[in-house]
Amino acid sequence: MSKLGDLGARLHRGEVGYDFIGNRKIWYGLSILITITAIVALAVRGLNMGIEFQGGAVFTTPKSEVSVSQAQEYAEEASGHDAIVQQLGNGSLRIQVGGLDTAQSDQVRAELAKDMNVPEDKIAAELVGPSWGEQIANKAWTGLGVFMILVVIYLAIAFEWRMAVAALIALIHDLTITVGIYSLVGFEVTVGTVIGLLTILGYSLYDTVVVFDSLKEQTKDITKQTRFTYSELANRSINGTLVRSINTTVVALLPVAGLLFIGGGVLGAGMLNDISLSLFVGLAAGAYSSIFIATPLVADLKERDPAIKALKKRVLAKRASAAAKGEPLDGADELSAEAAVVGPRVGRHGAQEHRG
Repeated sequence: MSKLGDLGARLHRGEVGYDFIGNRKIWYGLSILITITAIVALAVRGLNMGIEFQGGAVFTTPKSEVSVSQAQEYAEEASGHDAIVQQLGNGSLRIQVGGLDTAQSDQVRAELAKDMNVPEDKIAAELVGPSWGEQIANKAWTGLGVFMILVVIYLAIAFEWRMAVAALIALIHDLTITVGIYSLVGFEVTVGTVIGLLTILGYSLYDTVVVFDSLKEQTKDITKQTRFTYSELANRSINGTLVRSINTTVVALLPVAGLLFIGGGVLGAGMLNDISLSLFVGLAAGAYSSIFIATPLVADLKERDPAIKALKKRVLAKRASAAAKGEPLDGADELSAEAAVVGPRVGRHGAQEHRG
């Protein structure tokens, strides 16, 4: 077995682990700091909205000797507006200029052809109205709202309302961080960005549900035993699924990183940048929130329940009594404690048992 696989097995059995729940205030503080940074960036810098949302024209030129910086200068002089220029894989240039109508677009196209010394009919021009982008944005907000409502309803039914609330907070956390990164780096927000943002919600929710499912199994009939508190079993759930979450996230991030750094950075495919950055940041944020935010929030909310509070007092009292007597904890509650463990284990007679 590989070292990572061996570590995963030991984490799953509870032989080793990190106290995620005990250190939750650190992760809460870090998330609050990142979220505040994202909100400040949005307030100060705003978002670099693409022409799909603000209207304008896109010019695609044939391959020429004109550099990106020169083409940007020509476009801004001809239009009087800021221009975004990208070099495509075949050597042609994609020039975006916002705030142009049809007449202005034709004039800019003619000026570009003259400055770049290429035939005017070789420059393709596409005019985009802002109303189209507004419709897309409204549909995206509607889709996001419906998705959030369905997620809360499903998790409240399949698990419990505390998990639904924690998952919703984690999703908002992931979206805020991703949008904040877009503001900080100045990447253009296009339809591809919206698609990427909606896509990451599913990935983020998947990791969270995996941990919640383990937690649900481990805390079944939790009040019938006095060996573990709810937070301790929540911590075991995170550790038990940690390697799986890491493997899933890494496997998902590798092709997205290829799109972002090779497709967008090297080949200069603009749409790949729009989609891949939101996916890359969102996937990483989703893995982080499912481990460090969602489950600790569930533990915090659950520890407020009177029955769970009483359980914690019994567990701590039993441990204090055993410590005072200098005795180890007895095995009176072994069966009820074992019921909280998911997966294969070795039984009393050495045979491997399975629990799903």
